[in-house]
Amino acid sequence: MNVTLISFVVLYLLGTLAIGVWAGTRIKNTSDFAIAGRSLPLIMVVTTTFATWFGAETVMGIPAKFVQGGLNAIVEDPFGAGTCLILVGLFFATKLYKQNLLTIGDFYRQRYGKGIEVFCSLAIMLSYLGWVAAQITALGLVFSVLTNGAMSETTGMIIGTLAVLVYVVIGGFLAVAWTDFIQMIVLVIGLSIIAFFSADLAGGADKVFAMAAKADLWKFLPPPTFTEIAMFIGAGLTMMLGSIPQQDVFQRVMSAKDEKTARNGAVIGGVSYILFAFVPMFIVACAVVVMGSSALDMAKNDYQKLLPTFIMNPKMPLIMQILFFGALLSAIKSTSSATLLAPSTSFVENILKNLRPNMSDRQQLFAMRSTLVVFAGLVLAYAIAMKGTSIYDLVSSAYQVTLVGAFVPLVMGLYWKRATTQGAILSVGAGIGVWILFFPQVGGEVLSKAFPGQLAGLIAALVGMVAGSLLPQMLKNRHEAVHHVEGLGA
Repeated sequence: MNVTLISFVVLYLLGTLAIGVWAGTRIKNTSDFAIAGRSLPLIMVVTTTFATWFGAETVMGIPAKFVQGGLNAIVEDPFGAGTCLILVGLFFATKLYKQNLLTIGDFYRQRYGKGIEVFCSLAIMLSYLGWVAAQITALGLVFSVLTNGAMSETTGMIIGTLAVLVYVVIGGFLAVAWTDFIQMIVLVIGLSIIAFFSADLAGGADKVFAMAAKADLWKFLPPPTFTEIAMFIGAGLTMMLGSIPQQDVFQRVMSAKDEKTARNGAVIGGVSYILFAFVPMFIVACAVVVMGSSALDMAKNDYQKLLPTFIMNPKMPLIMQILFFGALLSAIKSTSSATLLAPSTSFVENILKNLRPNMSDRQQLFAMRSTLVVFAGLVLAYAIAMKGTSIYDLVSSAYQVTLVGAFVPLVMGLYWKRATTQGAILSVGAGIGVWILFFPQVGGEVLSKAFPGQLAGLIAALVGMVAGSLLPQMLKNRHEAVHHVEGLGA
């Protein structure tokens, strides 16, 4: 057990707690707590949107998927996830910022009514279970690796959850934004230095790229068959579109000081995420060159430990290990803090307020903090129960529910004036119903392997929105026309 390394990690965790306490002194109301009072400058919006996605799966999940299957295996993340932020900036940020909303659920209420608000908010909250659980799982793994197994992964999960929960409960989104800002600086500098050192350890970057070319890792497009292409598109759209109606993304847009900052921050954050995600991929490729077949075996059987194991190699200097675990904890804590806060604010604003409409702002603030603690407990229990499930799979499955249930009502509500509440109801029902039909336990293995359920659900949701919005009006017009003709005949 490396006492020096653990000491640096403990000091780092205490530092983030101190930031949370400081931010807590500036929290005056629910707007400060949920969206930092709409005051953040461009650089902080960029770092906090970048931090939205740069979590455990980016450092440990994506690189291992890459060395196993190449670029084709990671279309969902980082390509889909990064493109999501770009699309948010280009097509959603300005329109949503002008409406001065506290949560994404507020949009559904204003556009379609309370029923859709509650249902979509529940779908969004449910999607966070897998996403936050992935970060908690990674925290447990990190603490276990740091202590050479002296601390179990379950104990690590509990300690990691508490470390994140304390500063989020005290400081809200303002604490998240400031810690994101500092943590992303640590992450970018730390991983960049490690990448250079890893390349040197592998005998030069040219050898790493030669290995990638020989293994055909640069192949991006799927085999030209209907099923493969459909699965490829379904995977790409899951986070690309399913992450757009998400409270954590919405909070980052709404926290900007003005519309232009909201738009540019999301676009720059998305581009930066896609580009920088290649750094941990490069480091793992270096690990394959250095460790040989043992690295590929670990990538296949226990890929979440591949990168930490490579960094803990005796050939790695202590300073590199400190930089790596600082960067890894930055990535995990920045994502987990935001994704704990997001569903908690949605619950209070879009569900609890419907049950208790006369709450004061002070009561709402207390309710948000209380909900944070409860949700953190639920996520921790879920993460422990799902222990053994890959981090990448926990993340990728999280956004299918919002893709089929919340995306179409959002985009059509913003861009199609004829979208109605009936259309939204039919869209949500058809999207989720068809998606469930494609579960292997429901529709069978053959159906689930022939076509991606999330893509089928998205198509059904779109058809439901159009049909539900237009058919009632068409029937009404036809009924009025019949009465008109009957009136003329009389």
